Amino acid sequence: MDRLYKGIHKFQESYFKKEEEFFQRLSQEQKPDVLFITCADSRVDPNLVTQSSPGEIFIVRNVGNIVPPHDAIKDKNSVAAALEFAVFNLKVTDIIVCGHSNCGAMQMLYEDEQLLRRMPHVNEWLELSAPVRDFVLKYYSNTSEEIRQRVTEEENVLFQLQNIQTYPFVQEALKQGVLHLHGWYYNIGTGSIYYYNSSEDVFELIGEQSGKGNNIPE
Repeated sequence: MDRLYKGIHKFQESYFKKEEEFFQRLSQEQKPDVLFITCADSRVDPNLVTQSSPGEIFIVRNVGNIVPPHDAIKDKNSVAAALEFAVFNLKVTDIIVCGHSNCGAMQMLYEDEQLLRRMPHVNEWLELSAPVRDFVLKYYSNTSEEIRQRVTEEENVLFQLQNIQTYPFVQEALKQGVLHLHGWYYNIGTGSIYYYNSSEDVFELIGEQSGKGNNIPE
């Protein structure tokens, strides 16, 4: 904790003082164009990897970057609340679901049930991605653990994009062309980020010339 307190002091005395006018403007309102849904993993920093400033992206983080389908959770669905706020209030034009390498949540999809019983909330939450596990076990049962992990992490991104589209207001925004969906995959060890190319059904490395637009899995 001491390191965090020192960091706060350093922020206030250096960065904030240099950018005080910016923060004064920022304190009045936020106008992000992008809703960024990613994992709560401490190694994933959306602002860092996109080199974006405060106020530029609206971030939702949870275990496994999971989006419950519409009506899947009747009460306290914070992800649904964030979707509604982002689309209706902030009027974001893009939603990104970003998975990542070495994701502990995706690893836990294959854990022994006895271990998961000790974490009932985690178990219930991860069950929302059980179809991903079932898909991988069906079509990638003979692959190495490393390949299975990567495929699970990527397929989970696509599955959450499908879940987002179960929300009627998202469907309407997509139909009107005012909202675009994107699937990303972040490799922590290399710093590389891949986007899902739906026309080729593959994750491709994002470069300076990477195209923009709807990357909705078919």
